[in-house]
Amino acid sequence: MKIIKRIIIGAGILAGLSLTSCDLTTESQSTFDDKSVFSDPTLTEYQLFSIYEVFGHTNSHRGRYLPWYGYNTDIEWYLSSDDKGAKAQYAITVNDSELNQQDGPYNELFAGIERANLAIDGIRTYGDPDTRPEMAALLGEALTMRAVLYTELLKAFGEVPARFEPVSPETIYLNKSDKDVIYKQLLADLEESFDYMAWPGQSSATMRTDRASLALAKGLYARLALMASGFSLRPEKGQVGTGNPGKVLQSDDPELQKDVLYPKALAALKDVIDHSGLDLMDYEELWRGVNNMDLTAGNEIIWVIPFSNTRGRWNYTFAVRNNGRTQFSPTDSNRGGQAGPVPTLYWKYGENDVRRDISCVNFAWEDPDGDGVAEPYPAGIANWYFGKYRFEWMETNPYTGGNDDGVKPVWMRYSDILLMAAEIAADEDVFGGTEFNYAKQQLLKVRKRAYKGHEDEAETYVNSLAQADFFDAIVDERALEFVGEFLRKGDLIRWNLLDKKLDDEEKALAALATKYPDGRYLWYRYGTDANGITTIEMYGLGETENEANADVPPTGTGWQVYTNSEGEPSKYFTGDGEMFKNKKVLLVADDANKSGENLVPWWPIFETSITSSQDALVNDYGF
Repeated sequence: MKIIKRIIIGAGILAGLSLTSCDLTTESQSTFDDKSVFSDPTLTEYQLFSIYEVFGHTNSHRGRYLPWYGYNTDIEWYLSSDDKGAKAQYAITVNDSELNQQDGPYNELFAGIERANLAIDGIRTYGDPDTRPEMAALLGEALTMRAVLYTELLKAFGEVPARFEPVSPETIYLNKSDKDVIYKQLLADLEESFDYMAWPGQSSATMRTDRASLALAKGLYARLALMASGFSLRPEKGQVGTGNPGKVLQSDDPELQKDVLYPKALAALKDVIDHSGLDLMDYEELWRGVNNMDLTAGNEIIWVIPFSNTRGRWNYTFAVRNNGRTQFSPTDSNRGGQAGPVPTLYWKYGENDVRRDISCVNFAWEDPDGDGVAEPYPAGIANWYFGKYRFEWMETNPYTGGNDDGVKPVWMRYSDILLMAAEIAADEDVFGGTEFNYAKQQLLKVRKRAYKGHEDEAETYVNSLAQADFFDAIVDERALEFVGEFLRKGDLIRWNLLDKKLDDEEKALAALATKYPDGRYLWYRYGTDANGITTIEMYGLGETENEANADVPPTGTGWQVYTNSEGEPSKYFTGDGEMFKNKKVLLVADDANKSGENLVPWWPIFETSITSSQDALVNDYGF
């Protein structure tokens, strides 16, 4: 065990040295033992850095988990028609070419958990956290990061082994555990961490959003409480890891019922709202900051995936499409736009909702005039992009054109705190109506930010909501607020709405394809924003813009009509139901990815991990 520990501790110290500019003057790595590391706060912090370091591994979050987890949903879909779409269609296999890797997400997440386990065990044994606040803070951070890693596993794989102690010869090979066991441990860990951690910006460790804070611990407690008490496709009782096909069920564990978890979760969220100092930001300013890698704690963003400035493939994967023609992407290769909002989402926003044109972008960077100058150009009605992520907004840390862009994906932000509080407080079964006004107040905060300059619309909407309608309002609001942040899949699973919402969206796409039977043209014109970047204005997408045709431009100057490759005016809405015919990847592939009547939302534990477990691991759900 000492050998195993020492190897991982060494990795932690090396990772720490890469993340800090401090000089370390102590004994050589070869002479470190557990006591010398975990009785020293600096060396312990380096071990914690090794937990964060796992996220940047090539086939971990950087290049496999994040590019493939989270869609398709009723608001997000894969845009390419290539054969990789099986992952997005809930039709993944145990030998998937990209995820069936020894260093794939499943194994890497457990590597991070092992590093966290070593840190937790070491601090408890040698760090004296009961009398040393600096060591207690590190213990709280390790507990929180272990909960983050486990949350990612639970989101993607459903049931996984329960590993809460460093690996021993007796525990090298484990089968999966009932997820209730894991939920209860994580919730208890987070409750313990509350006593140890600082709010964002209130300690040296919480000055940046790439380090865990008390706000993350409390927000994650609520997120896990919602998951644990919600619905989930799970093996039947006592059948985990036996190949059971599973059913959509809620936990029957008395400790994981809503009436137990919701009061605790709401108390944690209220503490963040009342005492963290966090607040909502201007929506565009928020996302410009994300693209510029602003890690200042104490604003809206609570925690981001901690990529370095030269690591991570977030904008590379999800930014507004750059088709090799833009000064913001110094490469001839296409970048961004591998996934985007489902086309119908744009029309679910109100016309005065500032989130709409930031979240749903229907242009790509092209050279339509052939003059070598990049311009935003209409992308076609089937190709919408996440406007939260833009190479043109990478001003202080410009994209250099390689496979990594450094943008740090947002994992939790303050608006999620508010909407989780609203959802929980409005639950009539738990609170009756005693917290309903509080629930409406939290929703109103989010809605008023969205309707900046038209706050009266937000107030009218929220004030009109009866308690019976509030849950549906939360379902809708989370879609509008978090599209492209890949929270939706987990939300739909815990609400038992995944199948229904996917079916509804298929119908909505069909309706959009025939919405204008005679077709409809699109006009566009260019402008310039305050930073000198070319902008595009479109006419023909709005509900009241149905007079758009090829002969009569809208009022004003500079309008151009959308044309085909021959330069002839071309209908943007074809009206014949064929607008999405080239999208081989829509939402659900076929009935082969069903377990009984249930869509299988999980990834399997992949073949390489099954083999390495010496068959201790067994997949359920028909994988």
